[in-house]
Amino acid sequence: MNTVRVVLADDHTLVRAGLRKLLESVPGMEVVGEAGDGLQLLEMVEKLQPQVVLMDIAMPGLNGLEATGRLVKGWPSIKVLILSMHQNAEYVRQALRQGAVAYLLKDAAPLELEWALAAVLRGETYLSPAVSKGVVSDYVHRLRSEEHAADALTPRQREVLQLIAEGQSTKEIARRLDLSVKTVETHRTQLMKQLDIHEVAGLVRYAIREGLVSATE
Repeated sequence: MNTVRVVLADDHTLVRAGLRKLLESVPGMEVVGEAGDGLQLLEMVEKLQPQVVLMDIAMPGLNGLEATGRLVKGWPSIKVLILSMHQNAEYVRQALRQGAVAYLLKDAAPLELEWALAAVLRGETYLSPAVSKGVVSDYVHRLRSEEHAADALTPRQREVLQLIAEGQSTKEIARRLDLSVKTVETHRTQLMKQLDIHEVAGLVRYAIREGLVSATE
């Protein structure tokens, strides 16, 4: 088995020491460096070229989220696992958006870190169960909010939205629906206001998500 090179990034020395000891007990893992802040981490990564970084969020100088974004941009092959005390969905979303492939809580069982490492090395994403539950709940809430917005559209508004998404001009929509140009413009204005979308491209994306048109049209 090839050894996996790991760098730890946390501003607490004792936390790093505990993680180092834990990782030393995992076959195939080697801790090659420790950083106390995000800027130090970036310098270290360039020199040590690890495959995995265990990253805290709250660090001085450059926080873990910003450091993750820069690290993934500069070294896209590196797997970043976030270790954090924060379990709210916004932190998780930001971490994943920046390129992290795992998000674990610091009170997780040691075995969970092994599971997470194994998962990301297989090319998967890993979230702690408590975190995953919150992310799913947040996603469902957002999905339902979008559904409510779509349900509030009248049949005529949905017709206009579909034709806009199909690339029809205002005059073409008016002729097709036997409406005046002014009425079509009013419908488009109301759609943008109601959906809080302020450009035609945004309406097109929304129509694709709603299944009114396909992405290939």
